[in-house]
Amino acid sequence: MKRSALAAGRALMAVSALLLGACASGPKAPDWQMNAQDSMQRSVAAYLAGDTRVETLEFANARSEIARTGRPDLMARAELLRCASRVASLVFEPCAGFEKLRRDAPAAERAYADYLAARVQPQDVALLPAQQRGAAAANADAVAVSSITDPLSRLVAAGVLFESGRASPALMALAADTASAQGWRRPLLAWLLVQAERAEQGGERPEAERLRRRIELVQGAKP
Repeated sequence: MKRSALAAGRALMAVSALLLGACASGPKAPDWQMNAQDSMQRSVAAYLAGDTRVETLEFANARSEIARTGRPDLMARAELLRCASRVASLVFEPCAGFEKLRRDAPAAERAYADYLAARVQPQDVALLPAQQRGAAAANADAVAVSSITDPLSRLVAAGVLFESGRASPALMALAADTASAQGWRRPLLAWLLVQAERAEQGGERPEAERLRRRIELVQGAKP
C-alpha cells in the first residue's frame, strides 16, 4: 500500500469506527461491520490520493455491506463521509446519496449534511461532531481550524469555510500544509490551486510562480 493510503487509513480509522460503531474491545464485531469499515477507509484514502476508480469500487463494497443491516442511519453516515472527503478537496456538489436518505436520517446526520453544504443553522451546531463545532461558529478562522487534531476533519472545516467565503490566506496555507503532511494528492492540488489563483489576482507573481511549480510537482505523482 502506498504511503498516502497508509496515512489516510490511520487518520480515518477513528472516523470510520465511529461511523459504524466498531470497537477495539468487547465482543468481536460482525463481519459486515469490519468489511464496511475497511472498505470505507480504503475508499476515502483512494479518493484523497486521487484514485477515483478504486474509490468507486471500495465505496460500492461498503454500501453493499451496510445495506445488509437495513439501517438508513449507517448508510447516511457512509454517504456523508464520502461527501466530506469531497468538501476537504474543495469539490462542492450535492450530497446526492445522503439526500435520498435524509427523511430517515437522524437529526445529527441532517445537521452535518447541512454543515457540509455551508448552511447549518445555529441551533443545529451542537449536533455536529465535536471537532467541527468551533469551525461552525460565525467568527471561525484559521486558529479555530488549526485546533482540530484529525487531518481530514481539519480539511473539512477549511473546505466549509472556503465555501462560505470565509477562507483567509492563513486558512488556505493551513489546509495545504495539512494535505501535504498526509500526502493527500487531491486536496493538496485543490488548495494549492486556490492559493495560486489568489496570488495571481493580487499581483504576487513570484509567489504565484512558486505555487505553480509545487502544483506541477504534485501533478507528476501517480495516484
